[in-house]
Amino acid sequence: MPHALIVDDDPGTRDAMVERLEQDHFRAHCCDSLATARAELETRAFDLILLDLQLPDGSGLALLDDLEAQPASEVVFITGHASVDSAVEAFRGGAIDYLTKPIDLRRLAKIIDNVLRTLELREEIDTLRGELRRLGRFGRIVGASENMQRVYDMLQRVAPTDSTVLVVGETGTGKDLAAETVHQLSRRAKKPYLPINCGAMTPSLIESELFGHERGSFTGADRMRKGIFERADGGTLFLDEITEMPLELQVKLLRVLETGTVQRIGGETLHKIDVRMIAATNRNPKKAVSEGKLREDLLYRLLVFPIELPPLRERGDDLDLLAQHFLRELNRQSETAKRITDAALERLRLHTWPGNVRELKHVIERAFIMAHDVIDADGLPADGALPTASAESDLGIETGMSIAEAERRLVLATLDRSDGDKKRAAEVLGISLKTLYNRLNAYKAS
Repeated sequence: MPHALIVDDDPGTRDAMVERLEQDHFRAHCCDSLATARAELETRAFDLILLDLQLPDGSGLALLDDLEAQPASEVVFITGHASVDSAVEAFRGGAIDYLTKPIDLRRLAKIIDNVLRTLELREEIDTLRGELRRLGRFGRIVGASENMQRVYDMLQRVAPTDSTVLVVGETGTGKDLAAETVHQLSRRAKKPYLPINCGAMTPSLIESELFGHERGSFTGADRMRKGIFERADGGTLFLDEITEMPLELQVKLLRVLETGTVQRIGGETLHKIDVRMIAATNRNPKKAVSEGKLREDLLYRLLVFPIELPPLRERGDDLDLLAQHFLRELNRQSETAKRITDAALERLRLHTWPGNVRELKHVIERAFIMAHDVIDADGLPADGALPTASAESDLGIETGMSIAEAERRLVLATLDRSDGDKKRAAEVLGISLKTLYNRLNAYKAS
């Protein structure tokens, strides 16, 4: 049974609306003030909210902030003193309609009918989305394993909110897709979604890119430029590889998150912004703090809603789903009908996939290019490029070893098996070429 909330201090108006709502099997809840409405909103979700603009303890518009926690609610404003200004203000606040007193019950009936249709459509969409999940699709993410179903649950819960999200996972696990999915399922879906890779930019460039700059603030700044925070206003900003951001910029980032304002380089004005922040890292966040890569105060600001993505080796049959998905995409793009054999899939299952989904995608793409009609085990890369699980033991990675040392050995071994080809090694590892060079320089320094 759908629920409706009526917020109006006129008993006659309330009674008329309750009677009409109950005819359409709504359960009506009545309030006569902002205070009682706020208390009611904490008890349940409402499908329809009929809200008087003038209440004893303030304007009904003041309730809009409380309604952000109920993004699925349809809001209709009511007033006995209609004006163009109040109508504009109501629609800006997210109202689907605007009623004047005395209430036109026929018009209210049409509104109720439209809300019921919307609820039916949402139910159908939820059913289809559930079916797609069982088949292994959630937005652009592919996977049906238990581990991924848990991830889908978390994405679905956090998306309608404005909470900051921290996505943690090994390189190549799809952190960017997870962030994009949160945006697409949120109320900001029609607003900008802007990603930035903190590990692929120099400190000077990333500061200007994030915060913008005023004309003449540094050599080459021949015009004012808005930063990505301002350009993402109303939407979502995705900061990938957040632990690669210089510590001095992390201080500025924390200030933006706490104040909701941004100051351009060389400027004095604080610009108000409304941006949802999603960050990602392939490091253990708390270890990154202990290693001096991430400020502790920033970490706790980001840890509002952490989501950990499982590595490909812990996703069971998802490997087959992903391999077939990438093959279908390549067939579609090339207008071909190539297929992959069971023997080839079996060989893929023996690999440990240090580069995770991204590495698998590259392997399938290479095999696709080389194959005529069928991708067989022989058409996959040679053992040196696609080692079996047992072949990984020569890395010398043991229980008790630090993650930093294990990472160093993996990077160097991957570079060795790529015959020193840094670009190829970076692709297999799922990191940018610049990040690979940074790692190698750090290993030389130590």
